[in-house]
Amino acid sequence: MSWKRTLGRVSFINCDPVFHSLPEEWKVLAAPPSWLTGHLLRRDCLTAPIPTADYGIHHSELRLIPDIGIISKGKVGSVLLFGRRNIEDMRDIAIPSDSSTSKALLKWILDREGNDPKLVEMGADINSMLQKCDGALLIGDRALDAAMDEPDAVMLDLGNEWTRITGLPMVFGVFAARSDSPIAEIKASHHVMMNQYDQFVNDMEVHKSVVSSVASRMQYDESRVERYFDDEVGNFLDQDSIAGLEYFLSEVCGVSEGPLWFDI
Repeated sequence: MSWKRTLGRVSFINCDPVFHSLPEEWKVLAAPPSWLTGHLLRRDCLTAPIPTADYGIHHSELRLIPDIGIISKGKVGSVLLFGRRNIEDMRDIAIPSDSSTSKALLKWILDREGNDPKLVEMGADINSMLQKCDGALLIGDRALDAAMDEPDAVMLDLGNEWTRITGLPMVFGVFAARSDSPIAEIKASHHVMMNQYDQFVNDMEVHKSVVSSVASRMQYDESRVERYFDDEVGNFLDQDSIAGLEYFLSEVCGVSEGPLWFDI
């Protein structure tokens, strides 16, 4: 199937409301967040939700898809710093390699507080991370799992901390495409993804089906999945979220110009 009919998606549950039951003419390429950036630039897929920090690096080559993202407006529940000592006492923090946004955000938060622990990149396993370092940053489903297994070790929810400091939503991922992508295909992808998300939000049967599927696959209580989708992570990029995105790109990524959008 052509790359023009292939949609990248993060291989975490935060994208399930957008990618459930896609029409057969669309293929899905699932990968960790930072891997999707390479897939997008190589034209392995038409669009993909990439880390916002990666868009900051490659903004001259990419444009953003409006209306859709990976967003929190307080607690995100799945970008968490774990540890067994206070953050200001952490000498080193283990970080995974699969999301540049979370790493950049953590460094920004630490710098604001005058903390300068060593950041050590390693595999995303909380037990080995905390054996080797004072802190551990986890994202996505692994963060959700670890928070349920070790709730007392959760030291900081990075989405909540960003909103506490800035008063703005945190956009962890943006849906992007190469700037030279065919606009007709971009419009078609936008339509199908927004249609899927609208179904999830407005059709209770679809909503229940997605929640039930995630709960079964992840072995979570449905109430935890409901709370995650309803109160923590969202996929609609409203004006407040765009303000948060622009501030992150400027303040954290050092991108002086605003993001460029496809006209859809």
